Formats: sequence, C-alpha cells, structure tokens
Amino acid sequence: MEKLFAGLRTVIYRVPDVKAAKTWYSRAFATEPYFDEPFYVGFNIGGYELGLQPLPPGASHPGAGGVEAYWAVGDIRNAYAAMLSLGATAHDEPRNVGGPIEVAMVKDPWGNIIGLIHNPLFKAE
Repeated sequence: MEKLFAGLRTVIYRVPDVKAAKTWYSRAFATEPYFDEPFYVGFNIGGYELGLQPLPPGASHPGAGGVEAYWAVGDIRNAYAAMLSLGATAHDEPRNVGGPIEVAMVKDPWGNIIGLIHNPLFKAE
C-alpha cells in the first residue's frame, strides 16, 4: 500500500505581530528564519517547518487548543524551562505518558500552544 502521508512538515502559528513573533521564535528555537516576508516567516527546525503568519485584518486570534503539534526535544525539562525563560507561559508541565515518552506544553506570548515531546522510541523517516 502506498503511503499517502510522509509526516509532519509544517506547523503554522498565527500571530498579531509577525516582527515580534519572529524575534521571539528565533530566540526560543535558537535559529534564524530561512524565509522572511511580511506575509510569512518560515524556520527550519530539525528538518520540519515552523511558520508564522499574521492574523488576517479584522480576524480574532484562533485561540489555544485547536491543534496540538509537538516538537521533538532531547531533554523535556530543559526545553520547557528554556521556553518559560523566554516569556512562554506554562500550559502543561512535563509529564510521562508511558514508557520513556514525556510531553509538555507552553503557550507563546500570543497564546499559541507549543508542544514538546521526548520520544526515544520514534525516529523520523
């Protein structure tokens, strides 16, 4: 059977201030964007794309909790603490969800949820 899906490629966070979000995400993920335009800012995070888009004129923020996307980390507690030190707020503290797998969530300064996961059992193809 042919695989229809190759895996996660892009996660997009909508923000009211793309310039401020670009600065924050550059610090939080310790990388600069590879694509930087007023309508979209794209970061390469370990071979996956984190995108920032401005909210459309007159639109309200979509709010937290619609979709969960988790970014792989080597040490869940260090990554969680680093995000909080940069101004993220706690949403779900690091916790074990079975075996060696741990997850946590923070909210960026605009209310978007950023999931963190340490899963040594899963290797990206």
